[in-house]
This record gives sequence, C-alpha cells and structure tokens, in this order.
Amino acid sequence: MAKAHQKIQELSWEPQYHEPYMKYGTDYTFKKAQKKDPLKQVLRSYFPMEEEKDHRVYGAQDGAIRGNMFRQVQERWLEWQKLFLSIIPLPEISAARSMPMLFHVVPNPELHNGQAIQMIDEVRHSTIQQNLKRLYMNNYIDPAGFNNSLRNFQSDYCGTIGRQFAEGFITGDAITAASIYLTIVAETAFTNTLFVAMPAEAAANGDYLLPTVFHSVQSDESRHISNGYATLLMALSDEDNRQLLERDLRYAWWNNHRVVDAAIGTFIEYGTKDRRKDRESYAEMWRRWIYDDYYRSYLLPLEKYGLVIPHDLVEESWNQIWNKGYVHEVAQFFATGWCANYWRIDGMTDEDFEWFEYKYPGWYDRYGKWWENYNRLAKPNGHHAIVAEDVDYVYPHRCWTCMVPCLVREDMVVDKVDGQWRTYCHEVCRWTDAEAFRPVYQGRETPNMGKLVGHREWETLYHGWNWADVVQDMGFVRDDGKTLTAQPHLDLDPKKMWTLDHMRRMPHLASPNVILNEMSDSEREAFAADYNRQGPAGRPAPTDA
Repeated sequence: MAKAHQKIQELSWEPQYHEPYMKYGTDYTFKKAQKKDPLKQVLRSYFPMEEEKDHRVYGAQDGAIRGNMFRQVQERWLEWQKLFLSIIPLPEISAARSMPMLFHVVPNPELHNGQAIQMIDEVRHSTIQQNLKRLYMNNYIDPAGFNNSLRNFQSDYCGTIGRQFAEGFITGDAITAASIYLTIVAETAFTNTLFVAMPAEAAANGDYLLPTVFHSVQSDESRHISNGYATLLMALSDEDNRQLLERDLRYAWWNNHRVVDAAIGTFIEYGTKDRRKDRESYAEMWRRWIYDDYYRSYLLPLEKYGLVIPHDLVEESWNQIWNKGYVHEVAQFFATGWCANYWRIDGMTDEDFEWFEYKYPGWYDRYGKWWENYNRLAKPNGHHAIVAEDVDYVYPHRCWTCMVPCLVREDMVVDKVDGQWRTYCHEVCRWTDAEAFRPVYQGRETPNMGKLVGHREWETLYHGWNWADVVQDMGFVRDDGKTLTAQPHLDLDPKKMWTLDHMRRMPHLASPNVILNEMSDSEREAFAADYNRQGPAGRPAPTDA
C-alpha cells in the first residue's frame, strides 16, 4: 500500500505550458512545511470499502420498506427531517466543491490524493442522504415538504441559515474555508453531534434508516479529519501563518457553534418523543462529544505548537447552551414563524414540559407559557398565527453574520459596517464581519478573505409583503392550492389546517433591519438598550428597570 501511495505522487507535475488560473487564492504560505499524508489511502482499497458500506445502506433501506418502518416512526421526528434532509446535502456538495480549492493552494501531492478521495466521499454522502429523503417522501404519510425541499430550503425562514453555513466552505480564503472552517472545526468537532448523537435520537423515535445512512457517512470523517490535521501541521510550520490560524479558529469555532448547535440542538430536543429521564440531553451530548472529545483531546494539545486556542469561545459556547438557553431560544424562534416553513411543528405536551424541567431546571419559567400559547393558537379559530399575536414575545433581529437571530437579547450588538447598520447576535459575529472578513486584518494584507455581502436576511427580502403572498412566493402550499404545507400541529384534518385565507388577514411582514436603518441615531441607541434588556424567551424589557 505504501508503494502504491508513493507511486501516485509520481503522477503529479507542475504545469509549465501555461500559468494556472487562481480563482480561489489564500493568504497562507507553505514554504517550510513538511509534506505528509497521515492516512495514505489509495483508490484500490477505497472503492471496495465504500462498496461494502453501500451494500449495507441499501440493504437496510430495503428492509425498512418491507418492514413498513415509515408508519412506525414518530411523526414529530419525521417532520423535522423535512428541514434537516433538505439542508444537509448542500454542505456535503459544498465540501466536495471545496476540495479542488485546496488542490491549488496546498503544495502537497500526498494530500492531493486524500483530498481527491474526500471529494468522492462528499458526493457519495449527498447521494445517499438524498436517496433517504426520497424514501421518506414515497412512504411517509405526509410527503408535502419532502417533495420540493431541495428548492425550498434556500429561501426558507430557517433554511437560509443552513445555506450560509454550507456556502462558507467555498467562499473567501481557500484555506480558511475548505480547511479550517470545514475539516478542522466542522468535521472534526461538530460532526460528532451531527452524525453520532442525532442518529441515536432517530433510533429512539423508531427511525432506523437515518442511523444506517449517517453512520456510513461518519465513518468517512476520519479520513477528512486526517486531511485537515495534515494541512494544519503544514500551516504551523510557517510562522507567518500563526496570525491567520488564530483568526480562523475563532471564526470557524463560533460560526459552527451558532449554526450547528442551533439546528441539531433543536432537532434532538424538540423533534423527539423520547422523554426517558436517563436519556442524554443535547447539553450532555455536547459536553461529551464536543467539549471532551474535540476540545480537550484535539484542540488543547495544539498549544504545544504555540498556537493560541480560543478557550474563551469554547467556554462561552457552553455558557450559551447551558446558562443562556440558546437551543431553546432557537426552537422557539423556529416555531414562531411556523407558517413560513415547509414542515409541521408539533407543540410541546405536559410530558415534554416535565422532561425539559428535569434536564434544564428553570425551563418552564422561561419557555413554558409561550409553548402553552403555541398550543392554544395551533388550530385556526378566528385568531392570527402566533407570530402576529400578542404572546409576550418580541420578534428578534437577525444576525448579519451567522443569520441565526439575536435571541440571547443581552448579547446583541449594533454596528455600522459598509455604510449599513447591522445587528449581530454576539460580539464575535460582529468581529467576524467587521474585522476578520476584510482585505486587511490587524495591519496585514488579506486580499483573499472576501466579505459577507448580499441580501442575507430573510425578513428584508419580504419587507412590506402580505404573509399569504410570502408563502405563495416560496411555494409552501399544498396541492389544493390554498392549504399551507406547514402547520403548527400534526393533525391532517383539512378543517384544522391553516390556509392562505388565514394568512391574508394578518398584518404585513416588517423587516427589523430595514426599520433599524430608518431610525435616527438617538432612536437606534434607545432601541439597542431596550433590546439588551429583553428576554429571556423574547419577553419585552421590564418597564420599571
């Protein structure tokens, strides 16, 4: 095998007949780097292994169809899969597209071999995940949402968050995007909750196919982790890269925490019907899989190379999850705008309340009343959808960087960047947009870094629209042409489902960001102070403070 791996390098050459076009450059340098691939896998061993894994995946799918698994899975769980399985193929494809970016900037024929195999991996992952979604669509009791989710998620109230995450693998500095953000943080740290913790929850809800598919994916991650680690060691060999590495570790850690914890935390905690007290909560899973297994065993040892590790951000991430209710705030936001989604969101029951209070003491005081209002307003009965009703909840501002709203109100930051007033969910997201993603970083030229630009906020795209027109424009309507794909309950009785007529009566949608930019300086300052005093759970600021 070692001889075959060595032979592959002999096939590499530097083109002398033209100047290669560098579309995705990097500000990193690799002048002094040792060039070794720690895994040394070749296609001769790779394809038989993947073939065997595919046989197992497709065999399990055949068994699920014959055993009628789809009628035994918890509905609450499968509804959330309409969002999850529409998003997840895009990060996989983006990861595949990011590998050629590394071919150009990492001068290492050994690693090019590993990156080429990773590119094949990522395409395979996307394929089996989309096939899983197709099986759900063909066999689940309510296919609406599965049938057009590839088109839906890119414009959805929640799905746009996942889109910015996936596009982060292929934009900006090639090493920042495809190596630090993707392989060193996303794959090495956060796939632990994505591909290990989440499949366990799927099985607890009667879904045995998702674990089969996702464990097949996760078993490839060790190869990707090796690619990332080898590139990291190459970068560390050149002292000039240290400043960029420390910048990118801060950005990559925080953005992964904001997006992956928001999504997977919500799926696991609010998509499950398994309320056994001895089941691990998302916070407990996070502590085990990310804090202990990644931070303490992978990230901390890098200090021996003199690298400054973002200890403060790791601790703040835990603080957000455990003390500031980050996952619960996100789940509440997702459910607030249920009508702008394409899946049904089940309300919480007394059994759910009891479990949350057991796992997260104080949960009911923060979120219990709001979920009771969610249940009260679930069936149309002369009232508006909950987003347009007075339920002691202030609609949040979006974070310009991670696009998860500023849900922990005390952390929200306002800044004027590129001539526009923007809100950020945390100071680190402000730093990412205003300082890290800039052509100059701490006095150093970083022309490859790029900017966070474009129409990033879902609300701004639909500012001033009627809600019925918003839902129609996104295409989230069932085959009868009037009933919403999304519903705030799991009852498929047509008389209990919301229609476009119900949406038509609601006030028009208003973008918080547009309103922010129309304020005077004094109004904006007062607004920010009031916003920081709001919450938890989005409650208005106390009037007597």
